Amino acid sequence: MAKLTGIIQQLERQRGEVQREVIRLDAAISALRGMNGATRGIGAIKLPTRRISAAGRRRIAEAQRQRWARLRQLKAKKAA
Repeated sequence: MAKLTGIIQQLERQRGEVQREVIRLDAAISALRGMNGATRGIGAIKLPTRRISAAGRRRIAEAQRQRWARLRQLKAKKAA
């Protein structure tokens, strides 16, 4: 059992080293892409934010209230 624990610890150390290496590689790739001017690396694409009108929020809220009311009615019927 102690041998297994040692193996697990060794694997965890190796995983940490690999993760640090991946972070360094990502940083190097981002730097090179930045020099090229093509993109800014990971997460460079910014999607437009979607906005909802006040009327839309009211419709959604009302629909949710109706769902909860229906659920409460079902629970009341089962309790009776």
